[in-house]
Amino acid sequence: MRSCCFKKSFSRRDSGSSKMSLRKQTPSDFLKQIIGRPVVVKLNSGVDYRGVLACLDGYMNIAIEQTEEYVNGQLKNKYGDAFLRGNNVLYISTQKRKV
Repeated sequence: MRSCCFKKSFSRRDSGSSKMSLRKQTPSDFLKQIIGRPVVVKLNSGVDYRGVLACLDGYMNIAIEQTEEYVNGQLKNKYGDAFLRGNNVLYISTQKRKV
């Protein structure tokens, strides 16, 4: 995975323990934990992008690697890397790894 292009980006941090703590998790905590993992990003237009989350910033600008574009549930295109502008993002969720 390459270094992120955003100035104020969330980065992967090792907490020393992979167990979930009992405290409430903030959205920022969640986003920090999923860097490097498969995600689904849904845009306001309804298009889904699936790939590995490379980085994101406080404006929700997102860089994804190994990106696949889905329109109406059908694969339309594949990209090596993609940049999604934050104001177009409806949500981001984790995706189960393909076996």
